[in-house]
Amino acid sequence: MRVPRVAYFPDSFHEVNGVAHTSRNFAAYAQRQGLPFLCVRASAGGGTDNRPIVRTRQQEQWTLELQRSPLAVRMEKDLWFDPLFWRYAAEIERELHSFEPDVIHVTGPSELGIFGAYFAWKQKRKLAASWHTNLHEYAARRLQWLSRMMSLEAAAKLEMGVEAGALKTIVWFYHLAGTLYAPNEELCAMLEGSTGKPCHLMQRGVDTVLFRPSRRTRWEDGRLVLGYVGRLSIEKNVALLVRLERELHALGVHDAQFLIVGHGNEEEMLRRELRNAKFAGVLRGEALAAAYANMDVLVFPSHTDTFGNVVLEALASGVPAVVTPDGGPKFIVREGETGFVAPDDGFALVVASLARDRVRLRRMREAARAYAMGCSWDAVFQRVYAGYSIAEESASVASLETAQAARGFSSD
Repeated sequence: MRVPRVAYFPDSFHEVNGVAHTSRNFAAYAQRQGLPFLCVRASAGGGTDNRPIVRTRQQEQWTLELQRSPLAVRMEKDLWFDPLFWRYAAEIERELHSFEPDVIHVTGPSELGIFGAYFAWKQKRKLAASWHTNLHEYAARRLQWLSRMMSLEAAAKLEMGVEAGALKTIVWFYHLAGTLYAPNEELCAMLEGSTGKPCHLMQRGVDTVLFRPSRRTRWEDGRLVLGYVGRLSIEKNVALLVRLERELHALGVHDAQFLIVGHGNEEEMLRRELRNAKFAGVLRGEALAAAYANMDVLVFPSHTDTFGNVVLEALASGVPAVVTPDGGPKFIVREGETGFVAPDDGFALVVASLARDRVRLRRMREAARAYAMGCSWDAVFQRVYAGYSIAEESASVASLETAQAARGFSSD
């Protein structure tokens, strides 16, 4: 079966988050393999580029990059939603007619995802949708400014109601697609059960050449460097880092220092509350790889991440990780071998155990690197294309069965 022509509509591409990271690697994979691939995406920033439309066509790899308007709403420091994005409808439709995709692939109910779903319906293209972000959980946690002023019972009821309502709406959007993808088995099972559609794994890969232990420039200096990489936002549960520092002190661990990589609305709180922390801001490329390699342990307190790119990057850098039992990161960490899966009130205990047993920590560093060497972006996207082919085969079989049934009916 021929390789399908794919038009990809990512929620974000240039930003610093898991969807953008995956999307950049997806486009790079298509280019490496010479696959017909159109990426329709928003430009970086919120309506500041002087070129509203940038189109590139390099053989079979096409891009259509569209500037958001000055009225785009900032959802996070580097995440936007543009209510005027519909002004590009004709431009996107022309590009799709020229490219003639077999599959339109969206990553969520953003303005790009809505466009992709709309044109898949209008042009009768197959629609695939990948779940990357637990938006329903984000919505509930963003209400904590209000729920904090309520009783515990009322706050829990509000957050559960908002989360359930948001999940129902999001699942409705994914129900529009014929083929679904998710980064872990739990989400795949949820989507299959909620939509009745097949769901395939779309995990994350890692660049083991960029992220590697040999980038480490500090050696045994008595400190235990605890790293965090990601958005500094409420849904990432970064307040646990403050609690972790205090509990480590109570357990007699006084040599821990935090290295915080990222930015977000909770940065001011962390700067105020953490007593021994360095804030590196947003890092990319070799600077990010060096930051990972100079950590001793990655502490990743999020309960909402669907996969956890940063966990895999840390393991590739030879850094074991401590993660929560919720979401996707727990599927990456091998308990006691490449890190620990612990509830919020257990983070300090496992970190303290590593602080006291540096021999075990070194063994875990080696195991972390060995595990990451088995992960690659090429393997991830080969499975994605296999999912497209399965969907196409299923559609062909369904069409054949329909035609046979029609012939049988007419002969009767």
